[in-house]
Amino acid sequence: MTTFQRPLTWIAAAALSVASLPAMALQPFKADYLASYMGMQANGTMTLASEGTGKWRYSLKVKNQLADLSQSTVFEEANGRLRPLSSQDSSVLLVKKRNVQANYNWTSNQATWTGDIKPDRAGPVALKAGDMDALLINLAIARDLAAGKPLNYRMVDEGRIKPMSYRVVGKEAVTVAGKSYEATKVSRVDGNKELIAWIVPEFPVPARLLQRESGKDSLDLTIKGLN
Repeated sequence: MTTFQRPLTWIAAAALSVASLPAMALQPFKADYLASYMGMQANGTMTLASEGTGKWRYSLKVKNQLADLSQSTVFEEANGRLRPLSSQDSSVLLVKKRNVQANYNWTSNQATWTGDIKPDRAGPVALKAGDMDALLINLAIARDLAAGKPLNYRMVDEGRIKPMSYRVVGKEAVTVAGKSYEATKVSRVDGNKELIAWIVPEFPVPARLLQRESGKDSLDLTIKGLN
């Protein structure tokens, strides 16, 4: 599986980061982004919608002439923690299609995957309290960042358990709709991939998200509208 087939895993993780600051309750939103993917202009949309009492669905879609990418996770709030219940990750890149579904069973404490995934990555994987998928990790990042805690987490994704660490890399002014804001930059590096998020306290989603691979920009989203 090449890295450009699953860029939304990283991007979506950062997208929820400021939606759960300690002073902020989760609220539904729809954000439109100007996107660049594989060197071509694209349209990007993020949404957070209620799925019933204590449950939410977070979705991210990016589409251009070359690719149609989408990812969504249903999660719940339980004992002060956000935990995934199910997710779907799909991509159409030129003529190649991929679709993977995940199920997080907190009764049996096991995660499993179905769809276009290798048998050795289908699980089950044993879950522990506090485990998250990639989309939810940044919810904890915002909370822990405000409390001055280390930004170290355990991600459970596609048959594997992987530690994730983030760091603050500085502050930078960003311009949205002609107005300047001060953003905090948060970075996560994994091998040849890096995700940078520009977080503005006034927005429920990052003002900008940039994924880099081998030192080159692969996916860049800049907010242009928020409802």
